[in-house]
Amino acid sequence: MAMTDPLGDMLTRIRNGQQARKSVVNAPASKLRANVLEVLKREGYIRGYSRSEIRTGIAELQIELKYHEGQPVIREISRVSKPGRRVYSKIKDLPKVSNGLGISILSTPRGVMSDAEARAANVGGEVLCQVF
Repeated sequence: MAMTDPLGDMLTRIRNGQQARKSVVNAPASKLRANVLEVLKREGYIRGYSRSEIRTGIAELQIELKYHEGQPVIREISRVSKPGRRVYSKIKDLPKVSNGLGISILSTPRGVMSDAEARAANVGGEVLCQVF
């Protein structure tokens, strides 16, 4: 059966992995997922990620989760724009997450970026998820 929300699936894997105190979780690979993970790595929410080939044409992302003093760095990660209801935002209408302590990840014409990078580039787009 085809997956309807691959990005939501990856976010759930991260959420469940941190709840179970795992150091590494795996998710099927795609360009969008890798771009979102790159933003999470840049912002310091995960240690890193790597792409590995399982067999020809099938790849997997290994996500290294990050903890601080035994607690997960990501307290809350949620999908905003879903397949049934897409959420787009102009940059001036983009709200701050947890009073500026969290980030929103946007898919813009210039690529996937955090809300701070989007504000600096003055470009809006689809709000993929929020992280705190």
